Amino acid sequence: MTGTISGLVSGTQMTLLNRGGDALTVNGNGTFGFSTSMASGSEYAVGVATQPKGQTCTVSNGSGTIAASNVTSIGVTCTRIVLVYVTNAGSSAVSQYTIGEGGTLTPISPASVGAVSTPYSVSVDPSGKYAYVAGWGGVVSQYTIGASGALTPMTPANVTAGPQSQAVIVDPSGKYAYAANVGDSTISQYTIGVNGALTPMPTAKFNAGSNPSSIAVDPTGKYAYVTSFNNNTILQYTIGADGALTPMATAGVLTGPFPYSVTVSPSGKYAYVTSMGGSGVFQFTIGADGALTSMTTASVGAGLSPTSVTVDPSGKYAYVVNQTDNTVSQYTIGADGGLSPMATASVATGIVPNAITVDPTGKYAYVTNYTSNTVSQFKIGADGALTPMTSAFVSTGNGPIAIVTTYAATN
Repeated sequence: MTGTISGLVSGTQMTLLNRGGDALTVNGNGTFGFSTSMASGSEYAVGVATQPKGQTCTVSNGSGTIAASNVTSIGVTCTRIVLVYVTNAGSSAVSQYTIGEGGTLTPISPASVGAVSTPYSVSVDPSGKYAYVAGWGGVVSQYTIGASGALTPMTPANVTAGPQSQAVIVDPSGKYAYAANVGDSTISQYTIGVNGALTPMPTAKFNAGSNPSSIAVDPTGKYAYVTSFNNNTILQYTIGADGALTPMATAGVLTGPFPYSVTVSPSGKYAYVTSMGGSGVFQFTIGADGALTSMTTASVGAGLSPTSVTVDPSGKYAYVVNQTDNTVSQYTIGADGGLSPMATASVATGIVPNAITVDPTGKYAYVTNYTSNTVSQFKIGADGALTPMTSAFVSTGNGPIAIVTTYAATN
């Protein structure tokens, strides 16, 4: 008997069984075959005995009766497990989920874990093994991610940050992390050890404008951008070989009033900043040296009090959460990086939405609703438009703020 497997992540393996025995280990995509022959008229039943780490494999055409010819139609399809974490400011906890069939969030056991007081931001390293939560308690909580996706506090559970730490981000290499602290207008910077633990850099923190509310790192890991909320600017930095941030020659560029969130496109060519006071999104090109330049159309309209902005993995669509009018604005991204509102310019969320994320597959989007204590769940159509799922909301803890999606670790 032979078949075909697809979707298995390189470097991983899984085990198939026929009728509860005749084990076959498969460690690559393509054709596989059982070595034990079966006589004509025998029944076969192929199933998964051991799933590959961080993935779920399913068998199609796996059972039947052997005829005169060899069975060649068995199919195995593997998909990666996606994890979701939500910070709950009101209950000082992190809710944890997997993405189930059709994109619906399914709570992990336990459904939540404790975190720093008033957790405001969550980030996961690129390997999917470690998570970090920044909050107003002046520390960053650090966790390992178990096989089920559940978070376990490291020892020590927290590392020092600045007061009212509002954002935390891990660089693409997984070697460095940064936290934006609105309480003393600083950025904390850390190295990440082989065990995922954070260690403050020699320059543990430095001044960064006034009320730095968010931070983003470009896909190359060479440049970082910080919104300076009270100065109406976005600060720009180069990232040194040791991970330390250094202001660029032009330390900051102007945005609209009260810039709150910044994101960089997957291509690394464009950056987008929400202006809470200007009800718009400011858009920039990123030069070869990492410096930002306003696009010809410097900004596009959004809803009232836009907070969070994200770009889907394809780089074709952008979404902005509008806190005051309880909506998400949705845009297509042109060849020049400019945003254009979709035909349906916005969709409704829960009450007081705060943040939005798109899952790694680009099929689903999720929005935290601070007052509703829910996450809104959307499917993303072929044209990028959001459609509420049948289960439009899933419950969280009290006061959900930030949300992140990540592939589960596969090694």
